[in-house]
Amino acid sequence: MKQLDLILKEWEKDSPIDNSSLDETSRQTPMLHAKYLGLLADAKIQRNRAEMNQKTLLRDKWLYYNGKMDKDEVESRGWNYDPLDGKLVMKGDMNKYYDADPDIQKSEENVVAWKTVTETLTEIVNNLNWRHQTIGNMIRWRMFESGS
Repeated sequence: MKQLDLILKEWEKDSPIDNSSLDETSRQTPMLHAKYLGLLADAKIQRNRAEMNQKTLLRDKWLYYNGKMDKDEVESRGWNYDPLDGKLVMKGDMNKYYDADPDIQKSEENVVAWKTVTETLTEIVNNLNWRHQTIGNMIRWRMFESGS
């Protein structure tokens, strides 16, 4: 997903801690936190939207596969009027058709992509929440090395 690639490239740029200027890195942490928290909030909204769209699609596909959608609606969507090609399918076997439907697969892929983006951003925000601890540890290590 393009969005995930952009976030990972941005994090690759933002994540290093400059060992020679820990004070500046510490000052930048709240700004980075705000940046990625905003991206996380937006991604959660997009994920929710994708999940709602998928629910609507699943309802429409259920109507379609069960012959409850009128012909005009089927045609307006560009779908084949007889999705089962004249076959009689048992109710328990319908999931095979749903699972193989390209529109449903594309929708599921979109939901999974937004879940991945939100999980990635959550990890980044968690990393930023603990960045002060990492910087503190680096400072304490320097003090130890210098004999303080």
